[in-house]
Amino acid sequence: MNNSFGNNIILTVFGASHGECVGCTLRGLPKGLPVDESVINHYLALRRPEGDISTSRREPDAFVIESGVNGGFTDGGEIRITIPNVDARPADYAKTKGLARPSHADYTRFVKYGGLSSGGGLFSGRSTAALCAAGALLTPYLNSKGVFIGTHIKNIAGVCDRDFGDHKKDINALYRKKFAVLDKAAGQEMKNRILAAKAEGDSVGGILETAVIGLTPGLGEPYFDSLESLLSHALFSIPGVKGVEFGAGFRFAGMRGGEANDPFACENGRVITLTNNSGGINGGISNGMPVVFRCALRPTPTIAKPQKTVDLETKENAVTEAAGRHDPCFVHRARAVVDCLTAFVLADLYLGG
Repeated sequence: MNNSFGNNIILTVFGASHGECVGCTLRGLPKGLPVDESVINHYLALRRPEGDISTSRREPDAFVIESGVNGGFTDGGEIRITIPNVDARPADYAKTKGLARPSHADYTRFVKYGGLSSGGGLFSGRSTAALCAAGALLTPYLNSKGVFIGTHIKNIAGVCDRDFGDHKKDINALYRKKFAVLDKAAGQEMKNRILAAKAEGDSVGGILETAVIGLTPGLGEPYFDSLESLLSHALFSIPGVKGVEFGAGFRFAGMRGGEANDPFACENGRVITLTNNSGGINGGISNGMPVVFRCALRPTPTIAKPQKTVDLETKENAVTEAAGRHDPCFVHRARAVVDCLTAFVLADLYLGG
């Protein structure tokens, strides 16, 4: 099983949703990078459940940095972070053992690796706590270079937030928000839609929109290591992400070139573009404008309704209903994961020289 990613920094995740812990290792970091545990705590807090609109599983995420950090700085060795699971309930899955949950990884995991496990195992959203910790650890390094990342909830269940305006102002406003929207009324309606789906035993999905400001022009390569390719590779590792688009994205299909192109200009000796339909990337390489992208997230597959399935042990048709504790929507929790994985990819590029 390949559960590692990165070129200059190698991130590896381990653990399972109902095991003793989840965690990660980071190899390849130079000595002397600043590490601020309060930043890690901040992003883990943003990822944690939010009242009635989230799962009832409550994990404190009391992470431990077991190695690789001394006196608030990396020491050049492997960093190992563990996050204990203290609210796991594997017994919840006993009555549905062997039943492939529709749109989960149960069947494909069974085919590829064999065996059955409680819940999603390493495929569970619980593992994203480790991804948050890794990216949050690298965030102070990016901030020291003037790079800042912000993600807001663009859409939940068809309710849209407003567009990014002043990226710097918006990112500062979003940084501390648990339910990160730019328009309060839209945010309340999103929460109402989540609660309505939950009352019906169902779930909803949505879209997250991210902006990165302060990025140096020239990051990325053409073709296989383009900035879009590397970010997409990381973002698709988040359970439930089913689409990623940059800049105008799929709207390009309905544009003409004169509308889609971003004219260049010079401002105080700096080359800029007058529009940003390309999302801050040309030819796979950052152009110095804000990098803007969106992630589409599916509704939570586990719902409190009967669903047709197959018993993987007997190969007989069956019906399954939700077991365990699950989110009626996980979009608001995923935004912290998007921020942190974006931070990892960008730090990996910066440290590559």
